[in-house]
Amino acid sequence: MDRPQAGVSSYDAIAELYDPWSRSVTEDVDFYVAEARKARGPVVELGVGTGRIAVPVAAAGVPVIGVDSSERMLEVCRHRAEAAGVARLLDLRLGDLRDPPVGERVRLVTSPFRALLHLETDAERRAALAAAFRLLVPGGRFVFDVFAPSLADVEETHDRWLEREPGIWELAHWDLERRVLTLRVRGSEAETTMRLAWLPLENWRALLKETGFEIVACYGWFDLRPYAGGEDSIWLARRPEE
Repeated sequence: MDRPQAGVSSYDAIAELYDPWSRSVTEDVDFYVAEARKARGPVVELGVGTGRIAVPVAAAGVPVIGVDSSERMLEVCRHRAEAAGVARLLDLRLGDLRDPPVGERVRLVTSPFRALLHLETDAERRAALAAAFRLLVPGGRFVFDVFAPSLADVEETHDRWLEREPGIWELAHWDLERRVLTLRVRGSEAETTMRLAWLPLENWRALLKETGFEIVACYGWFDLRPYAGGEDSIWLARRPEE
């Protein structure tokens, strides 16, 4: 999922590169599949991308309404779902997570793999959280994950080209004052630049409460360990019963 308006996305350029680039990221899949099974579907996934999470969720028998601002990423997702035999369970829609083209109300909205970090201002974050809130039935849950980098991570990666996967390179530029990461991703035939903005944990907590959510849990990893510091935080928030 990317910040620009639907159809104009930095991910368009690397849609075919995205799955090889993210192939080692598997630790969150079982977590999101388990949440989807609890909700019994359909699930709205904001920032569905190439279906890294959505296709396994559909394979578990749970319908997914997937929203993304990159048309090319959605094309890859559609092909991936067809290859897995679950295309009938995926409803893919081009749109922005701040104003998703979804009229349905569901028991679960997700935004995996740090998609909310593509929002750079609190106004944008509030809009996205409010959109997720509106999509939920009373008692429904919003589940997402974000990160805030450690100084060690910044020092190890700042302004250095690193080979993340064979033939796929990353260059990270960290602006600690503005809390913005500018990330270049380059393969042999494709390259793009994206921006991600992080927040301290308490800022996310405050924004969720401002939007009307009740915070159910904040985990430190996808194995459901309680958050006790660290880069990653996994949030479970709930729309209150009316």
